[in-house]
Amino acid sequence: MSDFSARRTMMVDTQIRPSDVTKFPVIEAMLTIPREDFVPAGRRSVAYSGDNLDIGHGRVLLEPRTLGKMVDALDIQPDELVLDLGCGYGYSAAVMARMAEAVVAIEEAPELAAEAEQRLSEAGIFNVAVLQAALTEGAPKQGPYDVILIEGAVEEVPAAIIDQLREGGRIAALFLEGALGVARIGTRVNGQVSWRYSFNARAPMLPGFDRQRGFTL
Repeated sequence: MSDFSARRTMMVDTQIRPSDVTKFPVIEAMLTIPREDFVPAGRRSVAYSGDNLDIGHGRVLLEPRTLGKMVDALDIQPDELVLDLGCGYGYSAAVMARMAEAVVAIEEAPELAAEAEQRLSEAGIFNVAVLQAALTEGAPKQGPYDVILIEGAVEEVPAAIIDQLREGGRIAALFLEGALGVARIGTRVNGQVSWRYSFNARAPMLPGFDRQRGFTL
């Protein structure tokens, strides 16, 4: 077993399983996908740490626990289409691609989108389409989506993203509430999303996902 393989197994055994991630496809994906291949070259040695990992361009790779719990709660099925907003170097898309029919992964920075596309191709993962676009706009032409994952903190989710979620679809987002970060899972019913609490976590705020505040004197 390689050093990275051992670290991957330890990550799952010490960060994922103890965090009530129970679905076999999620555990299998996180045991299989080489997380070290989806971070900047200089950060491979810390790819399996239990913290959010800075990957540049104001973006982070979510800590394994947070990503695992969000994906577990989304309950992705083999015939479903997933929108991954803020895919970074493509790790989350690679994980979800093992469960879904296809994933559309979005990054704003052209450099990040290019890195994600290259690394997914090198990993032999071909059911992910990487697009360079504003995270707040998503990819409406490829939708609607059964599942949407937002990889970073938000104060609110733009209506343009909600509109891309299929009726009965699920969305995961990490809401900043003061000093507290709360991961919630939403389900779209009759055109509206009903959110439920999932767990507490922290991540940097994504640009454009702050709450629009009214003008005051």
